[in-house]
Amino acid sequence: MFRVLLLAFVLTGAAAAQTRQIAVPVLRDKIAGGWAGQMIGVSFGAPTEFRFLEKINEGPLPEWTLNSVRNSLNQDDLYVDMTFAKVLDDKGLNATTEDFGAMFRDAKYALWHANLASRRALKRGVPAAKAGLPEYNAHANDIDFQIEADFVGLMAPGLPQASNDICYRAGRVMNYGDGIYGGMFVSGMYAAAFFESDPVKIVEAGLKTIPPKSPYAMTIADVLAWSRQFPGDWRKVWRLTEDKWNKREPCPNGALHPFNIDARLNGAYIALGLLHGKGDFWQTLEISTRAGQDSDCNPASACGILGVVLGYNKIPDKWKGGIPAISKEKFRYTDFTFETITDSTLKRAIALVEQTGGKRNGDTLTVKLQQAKPAKLEIWDDYGSPVERIATTDARWKFTGDWKSGKGGRAQPVTRTASAKGAEATIRFEGAGAMIVGPYLPTGGKADVYLDGKLNRTVDVYPDEDAGKGDESVWHAFRLKPGPHEIRLVVKGEPYGASKGTDIAIEDLVVFR
Repeated sequence: MFRVLLLAFVLTGAAAAQTRQIAVPVLRDKIAGGWAGQMIGVSFGAPTEFRFLEKINEGPLPEWTLNSVRNSLNQDDLYVDMTFAKVLDDKGLNATTEDFGAMFRDAKYALWHANLASRRALKRGVPAAKAGLPEYNAHANDIDFQIEADFVGLMAPGLPQASNDICYRAGRVMNYGDGIYGGMFVSGMYAAAFFESDPVKIVEAGLKTIPPKSPYAMTIADVLAWSRQFPGDWRKVWRLTEDKWNKREPCPNGALHPFNIDARLNGAYIALGLLHGKGDFWQTLEISTRAGQDSDCNPASACGILGVVLGYNKIPDKWKGGIPAISKEKFRYTDFTFETITDSTLKRAIALVEQTGGKRNGDTLTVKLQQAKPAKLEIWDDYGSPVERIATTDARWKFTGDWKSGKGGRAQPVTRTASAKGAEATIRFEGAGAMIVGPYLPTGGKADVYLDGKLNRTVDVYPDEDAGKGDESVWHAFRLKPGPHEIRLVVKGEPYGASKGTDIAIEDLVVFR
């Protein structure tokens, strides 16, 4: 009898441990804290964004006033995030990748990196489920979905499996592999932060949502281990992370350059801020900003997660004091204000809790907690690393036809541009992948690209925006058979879409081996 009673007690305790109750007003306060934390973090870090590359920002940090948070109304970290949330409001919790893709394809805001590559692919007929694949998107590992996934975690209190499911449906529109895992990691930390206050446990909870053999997970695991080893020295952990993990950035803008916008390194800086900030809002904000690289996005995510832990009411007035004055103003490109995005997120959170087996009874929400399960492993950058950039001034490039030399972008100082039909650029290289880098142009045209004598595909360099974008992938191919290869680009002399010209511009070739 004693064993039966003991077993009943254990089972009852286990069942109780699977649910948590939270008052709806408390849930709303935490959601508001999450959105406020993002607004504060992105506004504070914006003046330092990508100004500190491969080095810690040891100088004075931006001055903060109550009006500083107004900057958040125009930040893509928030307005893109919110337009994805709107898809769930319009289509329901089971909105598909195609639903997210349709919104993204038709969005009017300016985009960069994986987001821009995705929208260009969507406009050229690539299905939403493939727009983030490396075949179409050389930025597949970039930070884009990581900075847009906050809306998922904020509606998934204690629900990391549901969070991962939404992340996969939305994130594959513009990312793949580590690029999606960044969004899952951040969302998983948000999901944990509703019921957990220990930053170490929150980071560990986020880590559990992604496959341990992914480079992203291995990076975060290292940050956790080094933070335990050097608990009072975040700079030491930063240096160890930098030495080991800032080596393989495939982004055309960053390959073999100090610029790094990949998800995993910047995700490490989010974790660094949380772990060494130890629950203090200022310390979390300072560390994630001083770590450099994408130093507005990283404190936005770190402070958003901490904002959930604290709740809006406990965020220090020094930081949130300017929010009431703008709480009814719309974020750019959206119909949301701070107040309405909070209400919208609360409504979706309650619906998701009920969809996953929880219940609402008046102002009390009972959440059926989920155990985190890692997403399936998808790696695309196992072909090798960028090893060389061959500028157009290198003798290995052969140009025929009318090519003009001009000022290049961040990656290379010289650009070669042609617009007449039949102009050719040829280069031979040895490796397992390659990427022709150049700008997207409002006057961009089309070109045929031949790989080893066979037509690989027709490309264009029109950005689908009024302004051009530098240092982009004109053409790329990965996972080639290691060895010698030849690329021949032939200008077609044809405009693409609404382009005002037929230009093709080349800056260099990135070789992967």
